[in-house]
Amino acid sequence: MSLLINDECINCDVCEPECPNSAITQGDEIYEIDPNLCTECVGHFDEPQCIEVCPVDCILVDPDNEESKESLQLKYEKLVAG
Repeated sequence: MSLLINDECINCDVCEPECPNSAITQGDEIYEIDPNLCTECVGHFDEPQCIEVCPVDCILVDPDNEESKESLQLKYEKLVAG
């Protein structure tokens, strides 16, 4: 599963620097998460760091990008290898 930032985002800028995969970027109106880069911090941390720091709880599991912990681990390994 990758994560998703919903429209409750207040553009507080705290999530972007916490992402170890640089999956979070400023979109047209709110921050966005690239599902190809998001590993929910698997390989880096026990919990997704963006969720940990978000003051408004606007970061959720993306129902359109469900992945197992194993597939997130494989994605992490590809990202750090390449």
